[in-house]
Amino acid sequence: MIPMVDFVVCLGEGLPDAEVRCGQCLSLDFVSQDEMLTPLGRLDKYAASENVFNRQMVARSLLDTLREVCDDERDCIAVLERISRLADDSEPTVRAELMEQVPHIALFCQENRPSIPYAFSKYLLPIVVRYLADQNNQVRKTSQAALLALLEQELIERFDVETKVCPVLIELTAPDSNDDVKTEAVAIMCKMAPMVGKDITERLILPRFCEMCCDCRMFHVRKVCAANFGDICSVVGQQATEEMLLPRFFQLCSDNVWGVRKACAECFMAVSCATCQEIRRTKLSALFINLISDPSRWVRQAAFQSLGPFISTFANPSSSGQYFKEESKSSEDTSVEDKNRIRDQEVPEDILIRPEDVTADPSTSNSSVKLESTMEDDAETSSKSPGEISVSVDSSLLCTLSSESHQEAASNENDKKPGNHKSTLRPEVGTSSQDSALLDQELYNSFHFWRTPLPEIDLDVELEQGSEDKFSPETAEAAPEVPTPGSPSITMATRKELEEMIENLEPHIDDPDVKAQVDVLSAALRASSLDAPEEASSTEQRSDAQDALGVSELANCRRSPDASVPFASSAVENMDSTLRYIHNDSDLSTNSSFSPDEERRSKVQDVVPQALLDQYLSMTDPSRAQTVDTEIAKHCAYSLPGVALTLGRRNWHCLRETYETLASDMQWKVRRTLAFSIHELAVILGDQLTAADLVPIFNGFLKDLDEVRIGVLKHLHDFLKLLHIDKRREYLYQLQEFLVTDNSRNWRFRAELAEQLILLLELYSPRDVYDYLRPIALNLCADKVSSVRWISYKLVSEMVKKLHMATPPTFGVDLINELVESFGRCPKWSGRQAFVFVCQTVIEDECLPMDQFAVHLMPHLLTLANDRVPNVRVLLAKTLRQTLLEKDCFLTSASCHQEAVEQAIMALQMDRDSDVKYFASIHPASTKISEDAMSTASSTY
Repeated sequence: MIPMVDFVVCLGEGLPDAEVRCGQCLSLDFVSQDEMLTPLGRLDKYAASENVFNRQMVARSLLDTLREVCDDERDCIAVLERISRLADDSEPTVRAELMEQVPHIALFCQENRPSIPYAFSKYLLPIVVRYLADQNNQVRKTSQAALLALLEQELIERFDVETKVCPVLIELTAPDSNDDVKTEAVAIMCKMAPMVGKDITERLILPRFCEMCCDCRMFHVRKVCAANFGDICSVVGQQATEEMLLPRFFQLCSDNVWGVRKACAECFMAVSCATCQEIRRTKLSALFINLISDPSRWVRQAAFQSLGPFISTFANPSSSGQYFKEESKSSEDTSVEDKNRIRDQEVPEDILIRPEDVTADPSTSNSSVKLESTMEDDAETSSKSPGEISVSVDSSLLCTLSSESHQEAASNENDKKPGNHKSTLRPEVGTSSQDSALLDQELYNSFHFWRTPLPEIDLDVELEQGSEDKFSPETAEAAPEVPTPGSPSITMATRKELEEMIENLEPHIDDPDVKAQVDVLSAALRASSLDAPEEASSTEQRSDAQDALGVSELANCRRSPDASVPFASSAVENMDSTLRYIHNDSDLSTNSSFSPDEERRSKVQDVVPQALLDQYLSMTDPSRAQTVDTEIAKHCAYSLPGVALTLGRRNWHCLRETYETLASDMQWKVRRTLAFSIHELAVILGDQLTAADLVPIFNGFLKDLDEVRIGVLKHLHDFLKLLHIDKRREYLYQLQEFLVTDNSRNWRFRAELAEQLILLLELYSPRDVYDYLRPIALNLCADKVSSVRWISYKLVSEMVKKLHMATPPTFGVDLINELVESFGRCPKWSGRQAFVFVCQTVIEDECLPMDQFAVHLMPHLLTLANDRVPNVRVLLAKTLRQTLLEKDCFLTSASCHQEAVEQAIMALQMDRDSDVKYFASIHPASTKISEDAMSTASSTY
């Protein structure tokens, strides 16, 4: 751009000198006159210009003009009045430019409210509201954005919202309004509802919103209403949603335009959150099933994407059980939740009892009352003879089922034969046929019918004879055949396994769960060591011992209070049940004998409507990818943790097969999604199910593509900390594999590994850290990428701290010596520079006591003052001057080494390199290691 004076001079070439001088004077007069104008004068001058660009510049400079005249209230009011006149400009670009400046001007008015009160409400807000109906689309869009920005910043008074904003929006949504304006006004009403609150929304916006949902002429309006339906529901609350909005929502879900139905499917979760559980289960579930089976592929696609989030709205915190090992819980909490935890979380799934299988007896619903009654009943039972023991079927049904499952576990080695399914209860001699019929009726249910039949067990001849001597023929016929401690079902291998398991559990005896297991295993070991002939010779002694054993183990075994099964055999059954509970991989993950009907029944639960769960499980069907969405499996994987949390670990068997299918999906994006969330799923399932079902999949992810492995790596610490210490140590051998990637340029993978190793230090012993993590850390310190090295320096310093604090600190000394040999005396200057970086980090984070640092690291550090590479000496100067001498602990504890440090600094101050002199002489503001690395180590390449 040519200056005005030069432009006039150029035009005056060839003219007499007097005329040229006259043109220069005119131009100077023009500039001086413009500068001599007041801010208001310049505003009036250019606002009245016929040039559109001048008027645009006026709108753009309004805020600067207000700041110049903010000290004078009358001048501020004058500027605001000129804004009102400028709002009537005929040029749309000027109006749009003005509207873009309104939020900034409103904020200025709010900050200077004492000098210009009510300025925004009187001058600016009417312009914003009026532009909502402007004929130009750009002006309307900018006014809508300005209105939402003003509401978000709470610059509009509540009174103004009710009297100035809402009436205009309601008028714009009238039936005779312009179609485009009506659609935009509905969208603005929906977006401003969360900002204005429930009261205004319910009184002013909700009635018109319900009318717009039924707009028969404009499907665009209905589509906007459907897209924002969830926001309105969340604002007005449950009552208004159920009374006024749900009928409209049902209409929109059956709209004849697929775009409206698709919008309903996308906001279904938000609508479900605003309703009660009953309506969610009875009405919304059926409505959602209709959307899933919609004729339009786009509607089905949106519905399947919202299926997982919709299922998550059925979650009940009291049943989902958000605790893992209860290590952080107090003893009171643990004792209170012990029975529920055993019943819901820890018992293998094949002995879990569905709600429909349990009779509605109050005694079976209260575990504490049941425990007390069990103690009393056992005391009474011990005083009766075997022929006088009566059976209470109703109160013992739950424990009878558990006891039968224990028998199945105890007989796992034998062949299974159908039809050998007998009750473990022995009814009293002389019981009427009616009581027997009642017993059979109570014990028969779907659980018995669909379970695997109990195996037939061959008893020893001597034991059979002993039984005949003890019981009458009628009693012998009524009594079931159960294994006894002397039977072949308890082998020497089983006893040895029991002893090994008890030894492994004893270090963790403080955990209530572990203590309960140890008690059961100990009792089973004692029972298995009893000699059969001794039992046959002394019936009364065995009965007394069994009664005492049963009372002591009652809380752990949950045996029926009225069952008269021999206690020694119960201990054997409980032992085998515990074996299945601890080694439950095969019980929880494999069952090859399922028929299709059994497989379908195994996925039945009562948390969410079964139809919804069946549709969710079908998302892994390959046909869905062709008929619905090619990425439907990815959506299923994304929402699986939420669905698992909703169902609870008790119903994990419903999702296990689906999870395994997703984990082996051909699309790496599906496996990547699971890899990023497997640690969250482990928290939901608990340690037992995690070890059985998630660890094998986790191991598979470790060998997958880098895009999948990064998901596992980012949460490696979160997952490994949930595993048992022995299982956790197995992964020490695999950490080295993370150094190998498909693409060597993927340096972020190695940087993430270094970050995770810092967190993993707390999970492993000093010996494991030194043997397995130390080589990886030293390898990363020599990485080609500086960003990886910076994180590795932090890793090594934390490793030095952990190993030094160990007892004895020999590992720490060995690590320091290796640092000195590998880096401090490295022939490459980059290695010696890395040694200085590690020392700097150790000093800054105080990873070593200063006296230990002075002994082990400082002598080798000071020798680098004579290094031949300036980069090493520059970093050394920074470390000594800015880090070491700033530590008060060094000045006090390591005073004997101060002289050596001062001599090194003096030598660096006289260095031939100017940068070394500079950093050794002054105190720059920056002492951060990352900034030092940027200035010093960036030249490594």
